[in-house]
Amino acid sequence: MLKPDTLTIHVARSIESETRVANIPVFRASTVLFDSLEEAAQRAQAVARGDKGASTYATASTPTTAALMDALEHIEGAGHATRACLAPSGLSAIATLLMALLKPGDDLMVIDSVYGPTRNFCQSVLAQWGVSTRFYSPDASAEALEAMLLPNTRLIYLESPASYTFEIQDVPAIAAMAKGRGVLTVIDNAWASPIMANPFDWGVDASVLPLTKYWSGHSDVLMGATVVREALWPALWKTQRDFGICVGGDDAYLVLRGLRTAAVRMRSHEQSALRVAQWLEQRQGIARVIHPALASHPQHGLFKRDFKGASGLFGFVLDPAYWGLAETANGPEDPQAARLLAALCEGRRHFGMGYSWGGFESLIMPGRLSALRSAKPWQEGPLLRVHIGLEDPQDLIDDLEAGFQAMAKLI
Repeated sequence: MLKPDTLTIHVARSIESETRVANIPVFRASTVLFDSLEEAAQRAQAVARGDKGASTYATASTPTTAALMDALEHIEGAGHATRACLAPSGLSAIATLLMALLKPGDDLMVIDSVYGPTRNFCQSVLAQWGVSTRFYSPDASAEALEAMLLPNTRLIYLESPASYTFEIQDVPAIAAMAKGRGVLTVIDNAWASPIMANPFDWGVDASVLPLTKYWSGHSDVLMGATVVREALWPALWKTQRDFGICVGGDDAYLVLRGLRTAAVRMRSHEQSALRVAQWLEQRQGIARVIHPALASHPQHGLFKRDFKGASGLFGFVLDPAYWGLAETANGPEDPQAARLLAALCEGRRHFGMGYSWGGFESLIMPGRLSALRSAKPWQEGPLLRVHIGLEDPQDLIDDLEAGFQAMAKLI
């Protein structure tokens, strides 16, 4: 099997044309024309089946979007029989998949540290639709999750590492347990991307990807994707079509172009993030650094077993005592903590403040975990999430140090 570095270069590059080009061009289209009524009928049947590349209207497929779906199946689903769908955002991909796999009366189990908009979707749209959602601790074992299963539990939703707090789940064990109990498993593979992890090797049934992040890599496109085992494809494809979920050719082209350099960029993110994380571990005022690739991480052994590398996203926790904060000051909701966090984050030369990481630039944001956790409330000091971009890591370290110096002036 080809390595990710090679796959990202050579997949999705062929197209029927007299002119050979290195990359798939942009196809902008809505109307699809037919040579005969018979052809129109045959294509309609092919679209209903979900045949690759079949189209009667550009919402189903264009050569550009078909190439991107093919790339996803080869890279995210490498070595497995999978199919892929595109959506206009990561949340749209997640919502479409959950609507395809769940029905009223089903029980859904979701990791407590899940991406905030996913939590909201489960608690609002799915709840109104009659699906119950229960949140489980991010460090719950397969045995603990099995004990939580109900007769109507349909799906376990995973994130590894977890959003903001970066716990590593034992996904192979959870997936094996769930399969034995007839329960589906879905994972959000945002952090690692297929460059650093292959969730289908772990046994999951479906993976969702925010192509907005590392796949495109330039902070200028919105897109998500779902990759599923073939058995789930008919339900996903029907839901995709019923809701009219589709993407444009220009955005698909931007993701394909970003894909070609994804492996190179991911290694740069990884190396720079580790250097910054190691510096933070030695700096006074930091209670702990939460990076799965560090030996200090509680699930570092699982990380080494399951992942091929790390991304540029990690977190660190401020030491409340060092910064003169109360033990209960665990986020920007506390006024004194808010002043210190503003001093650290605002006015940085190289770190922007923003949520959608995975681009070329570095970002820093404090976590508001009180609104994002219920099964296992956050009980440590203020947590900050950083995304290390493609800048020189020493410049980023100097920028963070300037922020810490600004904080020190307030205590």
